[in-house]
Amino acid sequence: MPPVGPARDDNEKQQAAQQAVDILHEISTILNCHLDRRTLSICISMIENGVNPEALANVVQFLRKEAQKAEFAQSSGR
Repeated sequence: MPPVGPARDDNEKQQAAQQAVDILHEISTILNCHLDRRTLSICISMIENGVNPEALANVVQFLRKEAQKAEFAQSSGR
């Protein structure tokens, strides 16, 4: 027997959210954004809670550059 009432609403919301993440992950993959589903979900949640999407994108890009610098420094023995 399928859930009824609030449980059903929560289940439908969860399924809709999962579908949205799946679609956005496909778009992310096509655009070579290199965001896994978990990271993408966190970004979506941050945007839903008022974080400026452009500012978030800038932070993600900055953190990636810093991570690349750190990896390069570590691999070159610095």
